[in-house]
Amino acid sequence: MMYAAAATAILVTMGLALARALLGPTVYDRILAVNMFGTKTVLLIAVFAFLSGRTDILDIALVYA
Repeated sequence: MMYAAAATAILVTMGLALARALLGPTVYDRILAVNMFGTKTVLLIAVFAFLSGRTDILDIALVYA
């Protein structure tokens, strides 16, 4: 249950980062938001791997990183 809440929180922060990437006032804000989106994607893949019990998915997260 706690990991599902963590996954939901990660999805919310990814949505906020996507909004900042689209609406950012400067190019630097947009670059930082895209970087944060990529980092949160790796974290979300790792949480999904833990929730599903498939540790082989962690390899995908490492390749993506």
